[in-house]
Amino acid sequence: MADKQSSRRTKTLAEIKQTNPISVTLFGLILLIGAGASALTGQFAREEFPLWFVLSFLPAFVVLFALKIANQWEKAIVLRFGKFNRVAGPGLFWIIPIIETIPTWVDQRVMVTPFSAQKTLTRDTVPVDVDAVLFWVVWDAQKAALEVENYRVAVDWAAQTALRDIIGKMMLADILVGRSVIDKELQQIIDQRTTPWGITVQSVEIRDIVIPQDLEDAMSRQAQAERERQARVILGESEKQIAASFAEAARAYADNPTALHLRAMNMLFEGLKEKGALIIVPSSAVDTMNLGGLSGLTALGMQASNK
Repeated sequence: MADKQSSRRTKTLAEIKQTNPISVTLFGLILLIGAGASALTGQFAREEFPLWFVLSFLPAFVVLFALKIANQWEKAIVLRFGKFNRVAGPGLFWIIPIIETIPTWVDQRVMVTPFSAQKTLTRDTVPVDVDAVLFWVVWDAQKAALEVENYRVAVDWAAQTALRDIIGKMMLADILVGRSVIDKELQQIIDQRTTPWGITVQSVEIRDIVIPQDLEDAMSRQAQAERERQARVILGESEKQIAASFAEAARAYADNPTALHLRAMNMLFEGLKEKGALIIVPSSAVDTMNLGGLSGLTALGMQASNK
């Protein structure tokens, strides 16, 4: 389908370029001059053969089919008796009707070609669909017209086959994370194939990579499990750091009972500041840290401050 559309587009462009507004205007003007000459000489009045009007058809048709116009971004391939003669344009130029023909008009602007590789197996046998865009330009109109039948179709197929080859050599994980690597490799491969045609590849960009839904769900679950594992590891490391801090504090309090009692008083004070606060402590701490007596002193102190 793409081949037929490209061929049809090329033929339509060649047909449109057979004439142009300037050549059509000059064609009508020359015929008008011939008709005026025949009228001035009285050929129409005497019902004679309009010689000047008929003779004006020859230069009119020559101008109509010999005068050509190429746009700023176009080059015309001129053949003489079927053999390459020259590359013409842009602007106005002349050809010899019948002897010279223009089978191809080459567009030298940057072209954009979307291409894809559907259901292509990766190295680990995973089917993927990959969409990409190719940016290329014709730098030699003569080679593009003479070295390949249809350079647009050739570039499209060269890009598709190169993309399939690269996908078949890579693992799925490498494809998903290495788009820039694929872009550069694709550009090099396609450029090597198109250089003999007078075409250079400016860049290749991967637009989308689609994997089977089942595999996508499995990868999502795997990523979620990995995040949970990392969270548990971080939590374990935090517990280890907290335990190490407690052990260091215990060693400091073991050599200084007074500091331990002060710490206990501070804990009770902070806890009893809130009205209706309930503090639960181990019974062993009541004996070792004298929390019973300390709590009474703390309560008396708070009552005195309230008064």
